[in-house]
Amino acid sequence: MSADDQKKNAAHHAVSLIKSGMTVGLGTGSTAAFALHEIRRRMDDEGLTILGVCTSSGTEALANKLQIPIKPLSTETRIELYIDGADQVDHDGHIIKGGGGALLREKLVAVNSAHRVIMTDASKKVDRLGGKVFLPIEIVRFGHDTTIERIARRTKCVPHLRQREGKAFVTDEGHHIVDCEYAGGIDDAPALSRILDAIPGVVETGLFIGLCDLLVVGSDTSVQLTEFPRKEVIL
Repeated sequence: MSADDQKKNAAHHAVSLIKSGMTVGLGTGSTAAFALHEIRRRMDDEGLTILGVCTSSGTEALANKLQIPIKPLSTETRIELYIDGADQVDHDGHIIKGGGGALLREKLVAVNSAHRVIMTDASKKVDRLGGKVFLPIEIVRFGHDTTIERIARRTKCVPHLRQREGKAFVTDEGHHIVDCEYAGGIDDAPALSRILDAIPGVVETGLFIGLCDLLVVGSDTSVQLTEFPRKEVIL
């Protein structure tokens, strides 16, 4: 069975948790896209009604195409459920996100949600974050090379400014992303998150600490569920 089939199984289970009338945080990426299509199917077949809060312009475009009603994030928005994928997740429920470049909006929606469900295929579960996956960090464009140098010096990583078509990638919020390579992986994800958050020029990191309440891992035949107790959220 392919990774996409596992993602579909995970996405379909996550969508099964949605009840009519909910406001749902809609993630970004391939697994989230499977979830949006399943939401549309439930709308057609079961009369499901929801409002979605999108985490990227790409997700908003897909929601509009599928005619899923959406609303902006605001203090008046109560998000009952957030569903999204991940680049990696460890045994403590710590996550790396941001491969699609939407980590800032994803984290804003996640921290404003009552319940957070992360959907992955089996390959995304790891003993230690990093290593085979870079850690994305969103940084301001002004003086970005000085911020990158500071990140590398403070956290002992090899930084790579993300490129698209020969130019520096720009996020939906107008920032750059530096993909950080940590040889051997990340020893202490919460501690690294705190160090990065204190560096001037860093807008947000792809480390999601304490932001997974339920992990749904798709297998060849079903899903594996892991619940994580609420912890201090590293913001």
